[in-house]
Amino acid sequence: MAVVAAGALTLTGLVTSAEAADVNVAKNAGFESGLAGWTCTGNSGTAVSSPVHGGTSALQAAPAGLDNAKCSQTVAVKPNSTYQLSSWVQGSYVYLGASGTGTTDVSTWTPGSTGWTQLKTSFTTGANTTSVTVYTHGWYGQAAYFVDDFSVTGPDGGGGTDPGPSIPGAPAGLAVGSTTTSSIALSWNAVSGATGYTVYKDGVKATTSTGTSATVTGLAADTAYQFAVTATNAAGESVKSATVSGRTAKSGGTEPNPGTSVPKHAVTGYWQNFNNGATVQKLSDVPANYDIIAVSFADATTTPGAVTFNLDTAGLNGYTVDQFKADIKAKQAAGKNVIISVGGEKGSVSVNSDASATNFANSVYALIQEYGFNGVDIDLENGLNSTYMTKALRSLSQKAGSGLVITMAPQTIDMQSTAGEYFKTALNIKDILTVVNMQYYNSGSMLGCDGKVYSQGSVDFLTALACIQLEGGLDPSQVGLGVPASTRGAGSGYVAPSVVNAALDCLTKGTGCGSFKPSKTYPGLRGAMTWSTNWDATAGNAWSNAVGPHVHGLP
Repeated sequence: MAVVAAGALTLTGLVTSAEAADVNVAKNAGFESGLAGWTCTGNSGTAVSSPVHGGTSALQAAPAGLDNAKCSQTVAVKPNSTYQLSSWVQGSYVYLGASGTGTTDVSTWTPGSTGWTQLKTSFTTGANTTSVTVYTHGWYGQAAYFVDDFSVTGPDGGGGTDPGPSIPGAPAGLAVGSTTTSSIALSWNAVSGATGYTVYKDGVKATTSTGTSATVTGLAADTAYQFAVTATNAAGESVKSATVSGRTAKSGGTEPNPGTSVPKHAVTGYWQNFNNGATVQKLSDVPANYDIIAVSFADATTTPGAVTFNLDTAGLNGYTVDQFKADIKAKQAAGKNVIISVGGEKGSVSVNSDASATNFANSVYALIQEYGFNGVDIDLENGLNSTYMTKALRSLSQKAGSGLVITMAPQTIDMQSTAGEYFKTALNIKDILTVVNMQYYNSGSMLGCDGKVYSQGSVDFLTALACIQLEGGLDPSQVGLGVPASTRGAGSGYVAPSVVNAALDCLTKGTGCGSFKPSKTYPGLRGAMTWSTNWDATAGNAWSNAVGPHVHGLP
């Protein structure tokens, strides 16, 4: 028998060393914590909620002048190691790279995309390299770009990585939107950390979504269903939200509003239910160039959120309610849409609670039933709450049906960022929204989508500000240019009809631009709006005679 000396016994194969798993050494890689850990040149970057690739936030950075909007982060790495660098990007000329690698610095880029595209490259660190700067940037003169889900995957250099995701909370705000005989649209509030959502119908999984809305199809007509939604991510699935009930439309039933269709390219005009020195009109006096006529304005009541309408018969030279209703029907028979506008400069309607949202929807629906309006225009200039206005408009849509026309007339400041309440409302109801006719007047100078400052009254002001909406998530068919019909129609910001037409051509065809030229064209742009048909009439209908045919002749 062989004897092994004490302490000399070794058990080979039982003790091994294993390489640690690769990690993402980038911090705040999904921009869920804003720009924490990132540095952007010239304050060019911001965290936005739309568009996003994953989670609830993404980076938006806007080149301006000699600044290419570079955003960077220094990450801890191990020497003599290889790292895979990637990110999801959207926009024109977006770059991804790494510098200070200690070997060969790398970069890659894409000439542009309207959807999310993944950029990938890799780098190897030098023998003494313990940190590397990773970055992304756009290009001079180009529009803002977007970045999400940044990854620098390789050995942990001592800086660790972001903690893994936790199971998200249950979604709130689940609401029923438009319905047909076989489908029900649903929407809910975003949940922090969620990468997807699951919709349940009567307790059974019905569909999934990466956004905050979904439409459940294949349903029976005139049938009630119960819906709930959960939030999901890599860690798991949340508990279910509160349940809501939705009922499909009756087979062969009629919708409560006339539902005439809005043309591909449309002209909107506000009709004044008061006399302020402009030409007094009946609805029948409004020229045929106008496709959508917004009756201005509904009146607030003592009930929070509720509105009514009072025809100013005395101020309109004896125009009666019966004549007004008959004129609405005549306009609709001619293919026009007549809607009720809520707000205006002195409008004091406030929708800031569940109760007021319900009151708003019920009262506007009552006006639709009484007068035959095709829809509603939101022109609130004294504050808007996106959460409750979204609920109100979705509730109204469910009552009125898919033919409901919804327009909005925010001020320029309201549409500078997707974080604004008006912009959020527009994106929240994108599936039922007709058009946003931003007011390019009474504004002063504002930022364009290229980060440069533009003064009102120019073609660049119209195109560079429209670009923010077009690149911020609205469909081109949901964007219109709102301008005064004459110098008397607004305090400032009037542009000649020829300037409006040049801006329309610039956005739809790439011609007629000023110093700002968008990176692509938007042939589906809806058209133009003016305040007001009355001021237009005062000026001999010069605006509608010039802009109307031009809008209707767009590609």
